[in-house]
Amino acid sequence: MELEVRHLRALCAIADTGSLHKAARQLGMSQPSLTTQLRRIENSLGGELFTRGRTGCRPTPLGRTVLLRARPLVAEMRALITETKAAAARAAEGPRLRIGSTASRALPGWLRRLRVLLPGTETSLQMDVSANALLRMVAVGQLDVAFVHEVEGCPLRPQDGLRRRVLLEREPQFVSVAASHPTTARPVIRLSELAGERWMVDPTVDGEWDGLRRMLTGAGLNPQILQGDYLTASSLVATGEVVTLCQPTSLPRDGMAVRPLHGDPLGVRLLLAARTEEDLDAVYGELEESYWEAAMEAPAYREWLGRTDSGSGPGSSPGSGPSRGRMTVA
Repeated sequence: MELEVRHLRALCAIADTGSLHKAARQLGMSQPSLTTQLRRIENSLGGELFTRGRTGCRPTPLGRTVLLRARPLVAEMRALITETKAAAARAAEGPRLRIGSTASRALPGWLRRLRVLLPGTETSLQMDVSANALLRMVAVGQLDVAFVHEVEGCPLRPQDGLRRRVLLEREPQFVSVAASHPTTARPVIRLSELAGERWMVDPTVDGEWDGLRRMLTGAGLNPQILQGDYLTASSLVATGEVVTLCQPTSLPRDGMAVRPLHGDPLGVRLLLAARTEEDLDAVYGELEESYWEAAMEAPAYREWLGRTDSGSGPGSSPGSGPSRGRMTVA
C-alpha cells in the first residue's frame, strides 16, 4: 500500500480530534471505514501509530514521528488547493484584488492609487476590527492582501503560508481628548496629567485592551476603563466624558484634539500580509505612499515627526524617525 495525501490527512484528523469517531465525522466517512484505513496504514508502515483506549486515541512514538512529517505535507497540499482554486476563480472572473484592513486613514489614498495602477481590476475592501481574522482570511484565500496593525506586547497569531512586510516597525499611539482639556495648550501630554480621566477602549480590537492596560499600569495609573466602539468614544471625548488612544494619523474634529503622549509609551507595528511576494510587491509601494500622505495631513503627527527629526516619506534617510522597512518574513 502506498501512502497518499488522504491517508496523511486521516492520521492528522485522528491526532487532532483524539477520537476515531470524531475524525471520521470530520473527514466525512464512517468510523468502520476509517478504522479499516488506519489498520492498513499501520500494516504498511509496520507498526502501531495510535494507542486506543477509553480516553481516546493517542499517538505512539512511531505515530508522532509520522505526524511530524505528515502535518507540513498536508498543510502544503491544502495551501496548493486553496491557491489553485483562487487562481482559477480570478481567471474566470477577470482581474480582481480583495483587500482586508483594520481602520486606517491611509485607505482612501491607497485605493485611489490602486485604481490608477491597476485599471480594469475589480477591487473590494473588507474591514474588520480583528487583525487576526483578516490574516486568517488571507491564509485561506478569501482575501489577497491585508493591512493590519499589531499592538506592542500583543503579537498576532501566526498563519501558515503568509508573507508579511513591515510598513512601520513602531507607530506611536496618540491620545484624543476634549478640545477644552487644559493639556491641549501644550504639544505633548503626559499620562500623569490624565490620571483623573476615564478611558474608553474597544475590546474587540485585537490587543488594544491589553495594550492600554499595560501602558496605564506602567505609568502607575488605575483609571476606570469603559468599553465601546470608537464612534461612541469620539462623541464622549468631545463632551469630556472620556479620553481614548488614537492613531497618530487621526485628524482633530469639532470638540476634539489629538496629541502625542510623552515618551510614546505605546506603539503598534503596521504590516501588510499576503500569500506570495508577488502580491506584496503589487500593492506595497502605493500603501507606503498613502500612509505618509495621511501622516503629513495630520497636524499633530506632522509636528511629532518634525520633533523626532524624521523624514516625511519613503525617501527619507535610513534610521530617521519611526522605524519602517520592507522586511519580509514567513
